[in-house]
Amino acid sequence: MAQYAFVTVWRIEAPIEPVWGAIHGVEGWPAWWSFVANVVEIEPGDENGLGAVHRFDWKTRLPYTLSFESRVTQIEKPCLLDARVDGELMGRGLWRLSEAGEMTVVRHDWEVSTRRPWMNWLAPLARPAFKWNHAAVMRDGRKGLARHLGARLLGIES
Repeated sequence: MAQYAFVTVWRIEAPIEPVWGAIHGVEGWPAWWSFVANVVEIEPGDENGLGAVHRFDWKTRLPYTLSFESRVTQIEKPCLLDARVDGELMGRGLWRLSEAGEMTVVRHDWEVSTRRPWMNWLAPLARPAFKWNHAAVMRDGRKGLARHLGARLLGIES
């Protein structure tokens, strides 16, 4: 399996609570994140969402789709959401939110391995394209979240 580690940082001029609500409310992602094709709840988890399992179907800028399930393993509202993923990708997604004045800083760490044979076979050559694709999907999410919240984007995404 090919392994990838991506870090994305969004700076959004909005209070942390609505940013948290949008990120924590994964079933609403398709409404504001154009690359999220579908999210289905498999298990609800506890009253905070801990243990919740969702199936995600993603589109990408490149001509392929990805599907996986995500299980929430840790929640510290409104600052941290940690999940394990399994399916065509396997690994971990960690969202960390913090306030900085009028802005919310959102950091997403995505550490995954690919399970599709063709992706693993092409990884030595296609890694730059997969990195570019991930960045494009995350840029779209940043812009979509800001539109959804009626907020301004601050700084440059990293």
